[in-house]
Amino acid sequence: MDIDDKLERVVRRHAELRDAMSRPDMAGDDFAKVSKEYASLTEMVEAVETFRCAKKELADLQSILADADGDAEMKAMAEDESRSLKTRLAELEHGIKVLLLPKDEADAKNAILEIRAGTGGEEAALFGANLYRMYQRYAEERGWKFEPISLSDTGIGGLKEAIVNINGRDVFARLKFESGVHRVQRVPETENQGRVHTSAATVAVLPEVEEVDVQIEDKDLRIDVYRAQGAGGQHVNKTESAVRITHLPTNIVVTCQDNKSQHKNRAAAMKVLAAKLYQVQREQLDSERSASRKSQVGSGDRSERIRTYNFPQGRVTDHRINLTLYKLDRVIDGDLDELINALVADDQATRLAEAV
Repeated sequence: MDIDDKLERVVRRHAELRDAMSRPDMAGDDFAKVSKEYASLTEMVEAVETFRCAKKELADLQSILADADGDAEMKAMAEDESRSLKTRLAELEHGIKVLLLPKDEADAKNAILEIRAGTGGEEAALFGANLYRMYQRYAEERGWKFEPISLSDTGIGGLKEAIVNINGRDVFARLKFESGVHRVQRVPETENQGRVHTSAATVAVLPEVEEVDVQIEDKDLRIDVYRAQGAGGQHVNKTESAVRITHLPTNIVVTCQDNKSQHKNRAAAMKVLAAKLYQVQREQLDSERSASRKSQVGSGDRSERIRTYNFPQGRVTDHRINLTLYKLDRVIDGDLDELINALVADDQATRLAEAV
């Protein structure tokens, strides 16, 4: 099936859904389902209409150019407009091909962000705190809600571990490319001889899931409760409010202790566990669908170093796409769009190449 046939099918389906939504017997869950599909196709249909109008305009210009008796000045204007329109048509066609790519069903979901200090001791924990603030500011810039689920600090400004729920539009679609090992190169404050040290932190971005996305059986869980601990080992409270949940079939362990309520800690831990299990399912499907595909940007593989933040040189390098920006201060302050846009474009180009 060529692209014109695909586009015509999309336009027809969009019209069918519009007619279905106007039926008096369409209500409740059926209406919600139909309207959701209708909305998902609207952007594509608008792009198709723009593309077709541009093609008609180009055909009109070419008629002017083909007219042997046409006015020379008019032909010159048509030639200029034709060149410009051909460029625009190529851009419109590329945009439509991107819209035709299979959608990641998780893209529209909220996300759970995990940051863990890696190699480098206290310096790694301080870098983890830097990443936490970076994503917090990025969320603020995009109008997302940034809600900590669990924080484990070092007591002197560092973060050993942070788990955050981020809610908003296209959260997972934007942040899924952040999963992996983030490396920092800088001179620690405790370094007397000015030597640059290398530390690392791991980031995982998981789509937040609903009950229908993943089923968790009670028999597969071991739930332990204990007293919450603070930085340095002191007790945060005197009751056993902290919760540790182990999913026995996968041996995934999730802990939560930030709330004084055991019930709230358990609910938060279950939310994180569900997201982890959903991600496992996604990764299994990805490997089954495309065993030979190059490792996808943002796949969540934390064994791979994805980005380096070099403070002495003021640069950030994303190793997956060989992109270096000399604006470290702005990136660490939450200005991530240039990096993320480049990663999105690279992912689209890869998938387009595979679709040929």
